Amino acid sequence: MVIILLGAGIYFMIGLRGYPLRRLFPALAGLFKKSDGKGAGEISPFAALSTALSGQVGTGNLAGVATAITLGGPGAIFWMWVTALFGMALAFAEGSLAVRFREKTADGVYRGGPMTYISIGLGPKWTWLAVLFCLGALFSALVTGNGIQANSLGDSANELFGVEEWIGGAVAAVAVFAVIIGGIKSIGKVAETIVPWMAAAYLVMAFVALMINLPYLPETFSRIFAGAFGYDAAAGGFLGAMIMIAIRAGVARGLFSNEAGQGSTPIAHAVAQTNDPAAQGRFAMMGTFIDTIVICTMTALVMLTVAGDFTVTDANGVKTAVEHAWQSDLNGFAMTSGAYAAAFPFELFSIPIGTLIVSVALILFVFTTLLTWSYYGERAITYLYDLLPGASLSGEKKLHFMWRVVWCVVIFFGSFAPLELVWRLGDISNAVMTLPNIVALLALSGVVFALAKGNRTAGTDHGRETPVELQEEISGAPGH
Repeated sequence: MVIILLGAGIYFMIGLRGYPLRRLFPALAGLFKKSDGKGAGEISPFAALSTALSGQVGTGNLAGVATAITLGGPGAIFWMWVTALFGMALAFAEGSLAVRFREKTADGVYRGGPMTYISIGLGPKWTWLAVLFCLGALFSALVTGNGIQANSLGDSANELFGVEEWIGGAVAAVAVFAVIIGGIKSIGKVAETIVPWMAAAYLVMAFVALMINLPYLPETFSRIFAGAFGYDAAAGGFLGAMIMIAIRAGVARGLFSNEAGQGSTPIAHAVAQTNDPAAQGRFAMMGTFIDTIVICTMTALVMLTVAGDFTVTDANGVKTAVEHAWQSDLNGFAMTSGAYAAAFPFELFSIPIGTLIVSVALILFVFTTLLTWSYYGERAITYLYDLLPGASLSGEKKLHFMWRVVWCVVIFFGSFAPLELVWRLGDISNAVMTLPNIVALLALSGVVFALAKGNRTAGTDHGRETPVELQEEISGAPGH
């Protein structure tokens, strides 16, 4: 996965001639421009980005970053950055292709994703690849988009409110069902309302924690770069192995967090109200940038920088005092929570304010992730259903309702299930979903490069005429 993801990311970055980096600041500025809503689609481009981000920002940004540091040391964070930078090129490719090859259903609803840019962009001979992707997407939705998230939510509700995990799971299941029953428009509205404020509040608190511990910050960056390239005297003869472990941990957790190349986010971007594939591609790459370069980085810096009273136990059972959470016995979300508790130790209801902050953040991050991934799974199972003889629009609607009920049942059981192997299963399910998508992206790379230059009708449509809205001139398209 390291070779495939980084290799594909580098290939697209070179083929796009650094387009994601060259267009980074204009793309950031574009986030604050109000959409005219004139393009074809279901929700605004910003709502589509918020929906995609709500799927991206979850346990990976809190527990996942801690796991990366535990497995690969501070150096894993550098490789997480590398994954994100090249991942921006993959995200642009996914987002632009999702709009270019999306479909319009018989009842006038737009939808798309890897399954449509495979079947329409590559043709019916590639249907097997789309099926493979959808099977991987269902696996990944239930494991990483639901199981891991629900389990983290159950643990957080238990720590924060002292209730049993299943109670937290039951409340979450009901709340999620109330939103997803309204479909993508309902999900998009909630995501557009919650995600920007949720992310901004979390970043402000992380910034304050870093300012309180400012003297430790230079040492933190030193550790990240030293660990990334093995300049660690403790590594000794294991130098090469330590570098490889850091790369593997950083790339795996980076993918788990930002989903670049995985094929999930283009399902959300496909429904954006836009007639410009490249414009939505820029929104897609902003999702990767915000998720990993901004949110994951702030989480990592807090864990590596904040000083407190932590202990580590050696092989003989002797406890020794250490300065930072990442050096202690804490793992996963407990490490993140411990670092914030050390930054904000004042108590409210006998709980450190730092723990309250990060627990509430996790619950909100997880809730929005559960909303978006339910839609991803729904699109995958719908595509598979439509391949069956006798598939109908009324059958689709019944399938959607059944899927949403099953999704919420899995949330309930996932909140208290023993999930020791779930992170490994998460990596495997991500790979099963990612590989077919990367094959499709590479096969359509020429179309991606043309879309970036402003050719909105690049590529061949199989089984339909090129959509008229893509042929209409619009202002602001790159290349015009």
